[in-house]
Amino acid sequence: MSLLGEPVGQLPPSAPARSEIRGRGLILRRPDPVGDVSDLYSATHGAPECEAVWEYMGYGPWSDEFQMAGWMASTLDSADPFWWVVESEGHPVGMAAVLNVDQIHRRAEIGHIWYVPSVHRTTVNTEAAYLMIRECFETMGSRRVEWKCDALNLRSREAAQRLGFVFEGVFRHHMIVKGRNRDTAWFAMTADDWRGARPMIEAWLSDPKPGGLRGG
Repeated sequence: MSLLGEPVGQLPPSAPARSEIRGRGLILRRPDPVGDVSDLYSATHGAPECEAVWEYMGYGPWSDEFQMAGWMASTLDSADPFWWVVESEGHPVGMAAVLNVDQIHRRAEIGHIWYVPSVHRTTVNTEAAYLMIRECFETMGSRRVEWKCDALNLRSREAAQRLGFVFEGVFRHHMIVKGRNRDTAWFAMTADDWRGARPMIEAWLSDPKPGGLRGG
């Protein structure tokens, strides 16, 4: 007797990510290389503690605003990754994306997540991640949402698990980033996981408590 996985209902191809998503305290919107780059550049350049933002990213820091603006302009031409600027209190505070969208198998990934140091350890990362995960599951029809990071990036690994992602292992010697080896830690959340994680995250966002879900 053969053993097969459970049947999966068919759905139309997933809808594209929306250009703007509004949350309680922030907005995910398309990047504006002219209006956003000055604030984002100044907050993430010029001092080691600022440039640490780029430590685990495949890009940055840049030598000047013009170069960063050129990179940001290139994100507007990309459908996958689909990029947002994260705006809080009227100011850009970081960027994030939905990527590796597989419409046939209904999975997606959230990533390219970085923030200016002033919003680290606030509710910004939790709410932005919540909005992106919700977009994947409830608008795009995903069955699985992935989170991947450098295995050495403990802050990112902890954030994934706080949000309800399940650790699935480490891909050793997965990538070469800025001339260095990257082992990649893989996390994932299924639609079933999301049904449990969503009320937990929403309850915390309604009444944030120290030591809870905040991160980033």
